[in-house]
Amino acid sequence: MREVEVKYRVQDREALLVALTARGIEPGPPVVQDDQAYAPTTWSYGDSKTGVPFVRLRTVDGRHTFTLKRPVDNALAGDEYETAVTDRGQMHAAILAMGFRPTVRIAKVRRTADLPDGELCVDDVAGLGTFLEVERIVPEGVPGVAVQAELAAFVASLGLAAIRTEETYDSLVRGATFRRQAVVGREQA
Repeated sequence: MREVEVKYRVQDREALLVALTARGIEPGPPVVQDDQAYAPTTWSYGDSKTGVPFVRLRTVDGRHTFTLKRPVDNALAGDEYETAVTDRGQMHAAILAMGFRPTVRIAKVRRTADLPDGELCVDDVAGLGTFLEVERIVPEGVPGVAVQAELAAFVASLGLAAIRTEETYDSLVRGATFRRQAVVGREQA
C-alpha cells in the first residue's frame, strides 16, 4: 500500500484538541507505542531516504508489529508493508540478519481518529513534544506531493500554531538526542 502523510509540531496541545472537537473529531484513548527504528547498514543520516527501505518494530499493549517503509516521493510519502509478529526478539534478530541496524528508539503516546478519507494522530513523543499527523492511503501512481498539499490545507484550516516538518520521528529523535548531548558536553567543558 502507499501511505502519504503530513506532520506538524504543535505548540499548544490543548488548542489542538479544542480545534479538533470543534470539527467533530474526537481522538480515541491514548495508547503507548514503543518503536525501534532500523536503517540499512549501508545508509547514514544525511543520505536521501527516497527509495531506501526502513523497518520498524512496534509494541503496543504487548502486541508487536513489523513495518517496512520505502519513501517514494519524499520521507513521508511511500510504500508501506505491515504485519503482526509474535516474538519481538526473534524479529529483531531477523531484521539484523537482513542487513539492517537499529537507529533510535521512539516512545510516544498516540491518540487516533478516523477521517472520511484518512486518519489523524495526536502524538506526544518523548523528548520532542506534541505532533499532529494526518495520513491517507492512496493507490500506487497517485502523486504523494499533491495528497500532502490537500492534507496540509486541512491542517491549515484548523488555525493552529503548528510547524510542518518533513522529517520522520526517527530523524527528529536522533537530532534532539545529538543536540542534548552537545549541550551536556559544553556544560562539562
